[in-house]
Amino acid sequence: MKGILKRGSKKGLELTWTLGKVIFPVTLIVTILQYTPVLPWVMNKLEPLMGWIGLSGEAAVPLVIGNMLNLYAGIAAIISFDFTVKEVFILAVMLSFSHNLLIESTVAKRVGVSWWFVAGVRLGLALVSAALINIFWKGGGETAKYGFAPEKTVDPNGWAEIIFQGVQTAFMGIVQLALIVIPLMIFMQYLREKGWLDRFSGWVAPVTRFLGMERNTSMTLVAGLTIGLAYGAGLMIQAVEEDGVSRKDMYLAILFLVSCHAVVEDTLIFIPLGIPVWPLLLIRLLTAIVLTAVVGFVWNRLQQKRKDPSNEHTYHSL
Repeated sequence: MKGILKRGSKKGLELTWTLGKVIFPVTLIVTILQYTPVLPWVMNKLEPLMGWIGLSGEAAVPLVIGNMLNLYAGIAAIISFDFTVKEVFILAVMLSFSHNLLIESTVAKRVGVSWWFVAGVRLGLALVSAALINIFWKGGGETAKYGFAPEKTVDPNGWAEIIFQGVQTAFMGIVQLALIVIPLMIFMQYLREKGWLDRFSGWVAPVTRFLGMERNTSMTLVAGLTIGLAYGAGLMIQAVEEDGVSRKDMYLAILFLVSCHAVVEDTLIFIPLGIPVWPLLLIRLLTAIVLTAVVGFVWNRLQQKRKDPSNEHTYHSL
């Protein structure tokens, strides 16, 4: 047991260092940008787009903040305005798909998945879902009633305080990362050496097979679903290095998780906003399942065609 603890701790520290080199600078930069003209400029440019997806101009504020930072920051921005129930629901769905975009997309890149693929899929899902909700839901015109008020914080005064707050926020993000990743790696090392991972992969194999992936992606999916994309990246990196997860399966796993990661936590935190959360949960789950299954089916068929000897020396014309 002592050896498992040592090996798991070592892997946890290595992964914390790997992910920390991404999370720290991005968090620092984004925190500082909050107090510069950059974010207001971005919000102003996005304002004309808001009307196309059923939102008022003020909705650009929580969307930009939530995408640049996280869901909690986005929710804090939402309750600073008087939105309708429909607007809050649209914002909740959009932020569920595309919150914390810079960090989570950059972390996914460490696994070998294109940054533009992750960011593009998440933003695309957010915009398409918002447009569909705006078209098909005719209700929700009443003003939303929020169940809590945000905790007021004092804005930093001067560049020294702004930079200090940015460093402090980034450092606490690394501490939080270590508190999650290191115990998780110890636990995973225990499961791996005791043979439980192989058993678990067998149980989840029907699900991964339906989604077009091999069974060795099971732990990657479970980690992302439960603890999120950024924190689950540690298991993803380990899966690529030790479990031989293929490039195709990693892309499919990321595709599933960008649609539906940390699904319980990310759904429950919207309850105080007074919106129906069951539809929010179902939208994310169904989107992830259908999108991944379709892409996986097409990808696997294309791979089979390339391997099929009967396709050799044949020519196709348009």
